[in-house]
Amino acid sequence: MTTSVSAIPEEKTPTTDRFSRPVSSLSSIGKRRSSLPTSDLVDEAEEQFSWTTAIIRRQQTVPRDPDAIATRRSVFDDPDLAPHYWPKKDYENLHRFDPTARWTYREENALVRKLDWKIMVMAAIGFSALNLDRSNINQANSGSFLQNLGLTTDGNHPDFNLGNTVFKLAFLCTELPSQLVSKRIGPDRWIPTQICLWSFVSLSQFWLTGRTSFLVCRALLGALQGGFIPDLILYLSYFYTKTELPVRLALFWMSLNLCGIVASFLAYGTLHMDGVAGAAGWRWLFMIEGILTLLIGIFSFFRMPPSPTQTKTWFRPNGWFTEREEIIIVNRVLRDDPTKGDMHNREGLSLRRLWTAMCDYDLWPIYILGLMFGIPNTPPSTYLTLLLRDIGFNTFDTNLLTIPSQALGIVTMFLITLVSEFVNERSIVSMMEDLWTLPFLVALYALPSNPNPWIFFAVLTGLLSYPYTHPIQVGWCSRNAGAVASRTVNASLYNMFVQASGIISAQVYVTSDAPRYRRGNKILIIICCINVCILYPGTKAYYIWRNRQRAKIWDAMTTEDRAHYLDTTKDVGNRRLDFRFAH
Repeated sequence: MTTSVSAIPEEKTPTTDRFSRPVSSLSSIGKRRSSLPTSDLVDEAEEQFSWTTAIIRRQQTVPRDPDAIATRRSVFDDPDLAPHYWPKKDYENLHRFDPTARWTYREENALVRKLDWKIMVMAAIGFSALNLDRSNINQANSGSFLQNLGLTTDGNHPDFNLGNTVFKLAFLCTELPSQLVSKRIGPDRWIPTQICLWSFVSLSQFWLTGRTSFLVCRALLGALQGGFIPDLILYLSYFYTKTELPVRLALFWMSLNLCGIVASFLAYGTLHMDGVAGAAGWRWLFMIEGILTLLIGIFSFFRMPPSPTQTKTWFRPNGWFTEREEIIIVNRVLRDDPTKGDMHNREGLSLRRLWTAMCDYDLWPIYILGLMFGIPNTPPSTYLTLLLRDIGFNTFDTNLLTIPSQALGIVTMFLITLVSEFVNERSIVSMMEDLWTLPFLVALYALPSNPNPWIFFAVLTGLLSYPYTHPIQVGWCSRNAGAVASRTVNASLYNMFVQASGIISAQVYVTSDAPRYRRGNKILIIICCINVCILYPGTKAYYIWRNRQRAKIWDAMTTEDRAHYLDTTKDVGNRRLDFRFAH
């Protein structure tokens, strides 16, 4: 519901909405105080979506009046603060910004559903393309991939391990550069370009001839896929509020396992093409999945508009949203986070902002966790198909036997999300992934040299069904970050440490330790114990100590001292004395 404050009388437009006025006058608002009363605004903070509330406490929630005003109070309603937060003149959605706009819950809910269908579905398909092309080498390993190319996992000539290392290193090195490109040309252009480029590389693996071509392809895939996830999160932030985005990202990571299940069925079919046109089945696997993701990349060029107000184009002349809907999207996003108006969607990040984010030492404990937490379960996951083949299962059974752990992983990830929400805790809950992994690693280490294949499979399946806590830690990093504008950079830095953990993990299992990898499993047990006994408790203790430091200073201030600090401080984000770290 939009009200204009223009001094020039407008012709009345027939409408059934008692709050609506013509949208043509919105551009004349200017940086001045609105004449519309603010007593009808919603004062409470927007409620974070909670699976616990949606499932367990659903009956306890009081339904809202769908026709009540849903517009939430923000700094734009304060005539003294508003000028400091006004969007930049070159902000691409400025013509739809109106601090006097009002809308109902009915309108907001319908619009969010529309955003999910128009924006989120395409983003989810792109995320699936990433997972399909970066993990299909695991399915290829169940066939004759290593033998045909003459690759080994030997400690002296670790071709396969080196390939994984090269991929992770390239992925890590392009994480921040990808962010710079994305902000400069826009994620709506860069994301489809990334998908198409890596798809060409993926399908070109059909013609791999040996070690050199294998390593070159792994390097190119890592370089082109680096930064994709932060780029996608940046794009989604143009359309969603900070309380709507986390639950959608959690569903993304749950879909990671679902995509793995689909990939296993695809591999089962394509590996049966062994000998077609004289080519091995694993070659057809790379070709078919590469073509599939290339089609997704081409399709995404036509399904990713630059912003809520830029959906009209030559192939979509009417756009996706009405002027009314554009006003609601823009204003609800800016009211939720005014800093989103500080940069337009074709503006690059400054080196100063990158440096500030890198020097935020209060996030270093989470970066260290990102480096260490995934190491204990990564080698068994990477080598799953090889381990099952070595124990006696054939190529096709091996691909089907990877499905149970992925299906169970969806369940455990969902359950750990419920636990995190219910107890409102991060460090101890995030530690559950390694705590789950530890007993299975011990069991794997203790199995005899020639175990029963099905017992071996059961232990591996239990190990790889761990509750994946990476989404919780991503949200934890964002919550403890500095200025909002730096959160994307902080997410990239965290993800760089996660990729670095993959480089370390690739060196744990070697052929000299095969087929049981007892020495490797012993190393994984030690790392798992370090994570559980030192790193996670230490991170929690650090943030408790930092909060007590802040509280000691803040609580000693008088009311006047606090007001003066808030009025004059140049501290932002987690540098402010009134900021408290989550743990």
